[in-house]
Amino acid sequence: MSGRFVSATLVRGLGLVLSLAYAGFIIWLYTMQPRTMAEVAGGVAAGVGVYRIDQASFDEGLRFFRADKFVEARNAFERADPAKQHAPTQFYVAYSYLRQGWGRVYSDDALMKQALAAVERAVAVAPGGVVRVDDARVTLKTSDELRAEIERNLTREVSDFNPLKVFRERP
Repeated sequence: MSGRFVSATLVRGLGLVLSLAYAGFIIWLYTMQPRTMAEVAGGVAAGVGVYRIDQASFDEGLRFFRADKFVEARNAFERADPAKQHAPTQFYVAYSYLRQGWGRVYSDDALMKQALAAVERAVAVAPGGVVRVDDARVTLKTSDELRAEIERNLTREVSDFNPLKVFRERP
């Protein structure tokens, strides 16, 4: 009789654990709202600490980024991080939108909004909520600096009409 009791208790316990895990997964889906199966798989993998990017695609994205080929860079970064769970990759995605949309006279608001969304993704998955990169070829080294520059380009102020603005440095 004790053998049946243990197996029934084990089955009930296993059922409870599986039910709680499923409920946790549903809550995670509701809060994170992933758009693709790659984002779902990557989010689950990141949650258990086994998510990895494709380093070769990331390196290719950096080469494109440094050559000012921003669309190509974002395509490579997308291949490297399809689940959008790697903070440095998302930082460079945001930076590529900023660089492509930045202009001496005016900025492309649509690209700046995409840059802001990408920097928010980077911050959301970054440990401590801040991304830092040690790249001598970028001016803005942290997600806070990047976000501030993007927001500056999205706001309209009287200083935007200053003709000396054309001499400012590209971020």
